[in-house]
Amino acid sequence: MKQVVVELGDRSYPIYIGASLLQRAAELVRAELSEQTMVVSNTVVAPLYLETLLKGLPDIPAHTLLVEDGERQKTVETMNSIITRLLEQQFNRTCTLIALGGGVIGDVTGFAAACYQRGVRYIQVPTTLLAQVDSAVGGKTAVNHSLGKNMIGAFHQPAAVISDTDVLASLPAREFRAGVAEIIKYGLINDARFFSWLEDNMDGLLQRDAACLAHAIEVSCRNKAGIVARDERESGLRAILNLGHTFGHAIETALNYQTWLHGEAVAAGMSMAAHLSVKTTGFAQAEARRVDVLLEKAGLPVSLPDTIRREQLRELMTVDKKSRHGRLHLVLLEQIGKAVVTPEFEEADLEDTLARYAG
Repeated sequence: MKQVVVELGDRSYPIYIGASLLQRAAELVRAELSEQTMVVSNTVVAPLYLETLLKGLPDIPAHTLLVEDGERQKTVETMNSIITRLLEQQFNRTCTLIALGGGVIGDVTGFAAACYQRGVRYIQVPTTLLAQVDSAVGGKTAVNHSLGKNMIGAFHQPAAVISDTDVLASLPAREFRAGVAEIIKYGLINDARFFSWLEDNMDGLLQRDAACLAHAIEVSCRNKAGIVARDERESGLRAILNLGHTFGHAIETALNYQTWLHGEAVAAGMSMAAHLSVKTTGFAQAEARRVDVLLEKAGLPVSLPDTIRREQLRELMTVDKKSRHGRLHLVLLEQIGKAVVTPEFEEADLEDTLARYAG
């Protein structure tokens, strides 16, 4: 088992990474559990892993709540259903929530934990690769609005993260590749050596080689933990974690959170950001090509569906959390391993990039 710590003073917490960790849940997080514990999961994950998790919590009389699967469940209504169950069971401020699932479950459970009685403990037990390397770490919780993704939420750090690599064996190939998009992101924004490692080891990673997978998850978590420790509430540095996300969130919204997975939209968004960087920061064209080649090698998209129009994307991008004083700030690349958040791009260059990818 590997352990990475997110250093946030008295709110620091561990990320446990390894095989067969669900069975050891009580051993790992006993101090964070409560007699009032509720596991939130969905109708796809629960039949696979809920019983195993509950057996790993033998002395805890945990309640359970299941929601439907999918991004379209990431709503205020779903969050409210969690709050309602907590109230019905008369849970108090010492309760603990456990999020067993992917990014949607983690985000909506975390947001419920942030809101219930002004904040209660929660533990992330991510069951997708994307959640293990990204959304379960760092305390960003949110639900979507019809006009924009993650527009309603709060910063609320988990008490612990348990990333059991065994659960990834059941992950469909497409969802696994969507998680690889976020892994590639860390190489691009902060770790050129890791990007090169991914170029050399992508085949093994996609085959879910145990050593490759453990290394990729650990390095990704260490990269994110280091950034979050320096900028918890995204006042500066942490925004680089959004490489590709301004484009990607607009793509997801344009597709009504259907058709594409989050990681697929982010992959296309990173390609778009790389090519805009060539026009804006001096990022080398050859390096932009390396980005596309690695994304394609991972089986991820570097082009958009024909149904998306550039005017639609540009309008949706205006509803972005990185906008300041009416000016959009984008995460761009200066070189592989170094990203910058900047409003300094020409609108004409952005329009050219959108035209390259959308009709």
